[in-house]
Amino acid sequence: MFDWDDLRIFLAAARSGSLAAAGEKLGINTATVGRRVARLETALKATLLVRSRSGLQLTAAGAQLLASGVEAEAAMERAVREAHPDVVAGTVRISAAEGFGTAMLAPALPALAAQRPGLRVELAATAGFLSPSRREVDMAITLSAPDAHRLVVEPLTRYQLALYASPDYLARRGTPQVPADLAGHQIVGYVSDLIFASELRYLDEILPGLTPTLASSSIRAQGEMIRADGGIGVMHCFMAEGMVRVLPEVLLERRLWMSTYADVHDTARMRVVRNWLRQLAQDNRSRLAPYDD
Repeated sequence: MFDWDDLRIFLAAARSGSLAAAGEKLGINTATVGRRVARLETALKATLLVRSRSGLQLTAAGAQLLASGVEAEAAMERAVREAHPDVVAGTVRISAAEGFGTAMLAPALPALAAQRPGLRVELAATAGFLSPSRREVDMAITLSAPDAHRLVVEPLTRYQLALYASPDYLARRGTPQVPADLAGHQIVGYVSDLIFASELRYLDEILPGLTPTLASSSIRAQGEMIRADGGIGVMHCFMAEGMVRVLPEVLLERRLWMSTYADVHDTARMRVVRNWLRQLAQDNRSRLAPYDD
């Protein structure tokens, strides 16, 4: 038999992809993480993790143990819930699409923390990727509905995007009158080969073949480029403060989806966070979709 706490440390290392990141999360030093994983490998007589340039990689034995460990972790969480079904406490890790995560969710989280002192929320404001096999997060807010049998997927909110530029840029270069005029302007947008979801291919939807002069994989970085007179770009309406909308006939709409693991979906802490997110979206409806008729 092996020490069950070593399994917990292995799960952290496998999910984070590095011994140092696992140690930081667990509050122990990197050497201890490595030693405990090595002890687990010795007990199981198998190599579980190997180092590569991109970080720790699972071996076949490691992948199998990860899947079993996630199930064991879920079983222990169920046991705790059955003993304390109504306690709103513990950690909820959320991954969220960058725009919504940084501009809408992050500023509202302190109020949630004040209301629920036993709750800890960790926000990963990235692409919103949710891995059912690794259980990297408890909830994801994504641009499309994930297709995984272990997830409960629900619509969260719709939002609008439009074309924006800075006042100084328009004063210098003029305001386009029709979408075809955009071909003669500096355009800000995504790096084409780093677009992770078809929902982000805004420019093709407005004018096929339109190519950005300045590009970034980050929507917040694009916003800073636009504010610095870098050109015209598509921006979430709720992130366009200080910008001027151009070509009012161009209005894009997208939807955000909320996904949680089936085995934690009905826990008290997840119910509280899901209800809070729905209320947050409702309270900010005029910001998310300001051009509704």
